[in-house]
Amino acid sequence: MPDHTLEALNDAPSSAFVAALGGIFEHAPWVAAAAAGRRPFGTLADLFEAMRRVVQESNEEHRISLLRGHPELAGAAARSGNMTSASVAEQAAAGLDRLSGEREAEFERLNARYRERFGMPFIICVRRHGRDSVLSEFRRRVALEPETERETALAEVFRIAALRLDAQVAGPDRLPVAGRLSTHVLDTASGLPAEGVSIDLVEIARDGERPVASAVTDAGGRTDPPLVGGRPIPIGTYELRFGLGDYYRGRGIALPEPAFLDIVPIRFGIADPERHYHVPLAASPWSYSTYRGS
Repeated sequence: MPDHTLEALNDAPSSAFVAALGGIFEHAPWVAAAAAGRRPFGTLADLFEAMRRVVQESNEEHRISLLRGHPELAGAAARSGNMTSASVAEQAAAGLDRLSGEREAEFERLNARYRERFGMPFIICVRRHGRDSVLSEFRRRVALEPETERETALAEVFRIAALRLDAQVAGPDRLPVAGRLSTHVLDTASGLPAEGVSIDLVEIARDGERPVASAVTDAGGRTDPPLVGGRPIPIGTYELRFGLGDYYRGRGIALPEPAFLDIVPIRFGIADPERHYHVPLAASPWSYSTYRGS
């Protein structure tokens, strides 16, 4: 639940406003301080736009300082704890605190190359990316021209800020920062929704799998809440694993041993973190199908 309401922030003293929102932009409370003078805000979108404009209207020195205030990814700052609590949580959510030795070494090489080339840390909104996607973007962007990369990094700063603001402040609206991943299961043998199917969602990366969510379908063959909701779905490859064999055994259906279909895997990709992806399963003991729904 958000820690603050927009109504209360509109009425708060400037010092309280800055204390509440000073961390929305990493190590840059001056953004909140300047935005405080532009109150009141009717919507959360208005507040975010005001903070964004403060950054855009600031001088180059302030913008460079803002970029340089971000921590490296999976770097020395992460290991030493020299990060804000928000950055610690964001990197941990992306699995950047649990890298293999090979992956950690690659991050170290890229961090050093990037800082030498651009004079600042690599900034990416890690909550929108899986582990493979983060590295792919790192490799791509380290070759960009400095001016282009500064603009790209600033755009990522705004993405990070929007996610933080949406999580911390309740208003009459929400910022468009969240995606949703849902599913449902249809038992085509009975023509009814399949209740009681176990589902596991895992992220598939080159250095292994990472569990994301587990659920069991309800009477409508769905999961409530969605498998992922209220946040971006990180760009990457995923697999849904449906416990179809156990579902039919639980219904007293005689299956051969081993069952023709036991765990049914559906592997798919997420390219747009803020969209709704619906990945259903229509199945019998002998066949299954899926599609991209909504």
